[in-house]
Amino acid sequence: MFLENTVNHKEQFGWIEVICGSMFSGKTEELIRRLKRAQFAQQKIEIFKPTIDTRYHDEMVISHDANEIRSTPVTSAAMIRLLAQDCDVVGIDEGQFFDDEIITVCNDLANAGIRVIVAGLDMDFKGNPFGPMPALMATAEYVTKVHAVCTRTGNLANYSFRKANNNNLVLLGETEEYEPLSRAAYYQALREQQEQNAITNKKVDKPE
Repeated sequence: MFLENTVNHKEQFGWIEVICGSMFSGKTEELIRRLKRAQFAQQKIEIFKPTIDTRYHDEMVISHDANEIRSTPVTSAAMIRLLAQDCDVVGIDEGQFFDDEIITVCNDLANAGIRVIVAGLDMDFKGNPFGPMPALMATAEYVTKVHAVCTRTGNLANYSFRKANNNNLVLLGETEEYEPLSRAAYYQALREQQEQNAITNKKVDKPE
């Protein structure tokens, strides 16, 4: 009885949902599904994505299955705070590409009564936590981890293996550059890639 009397029922707080996983796991598909469901309920929504992501369209958020919803490209997380006024639901795609301020922005929006849904890669191609995603997952009320299917074993895949020989952290790509793999397949592919690189480098260094 005491707890019920101390709760401030007049304060309306939102919350944060994070959808994470490897490439080709359906993160964006799930984000679009939730946003369209909110649209159907006549809620005011806004969707944001980093300007760096122009793989399919400059303004649309589009899943690998070609499902789409209109979005606003932004250059920084701070812009989301300015553009998300009076919204019921805010969707953010490719959360891993934003600066660390995205963590504060999402919490500020949730504290203002807004439902915030963030989709992004939880690990980079090296298998390390990606950008602000770990902190977003820690502060979120709801975390959904989705999985792709490993192209080599058919098991659940949670690693994004980069087939291209490029060590830049950010490399936008599709099936030509990336492959979803299970843990065992991922580390096996890494060994094979390292061995192949060693052979290639040895040929290059060998004097004629």
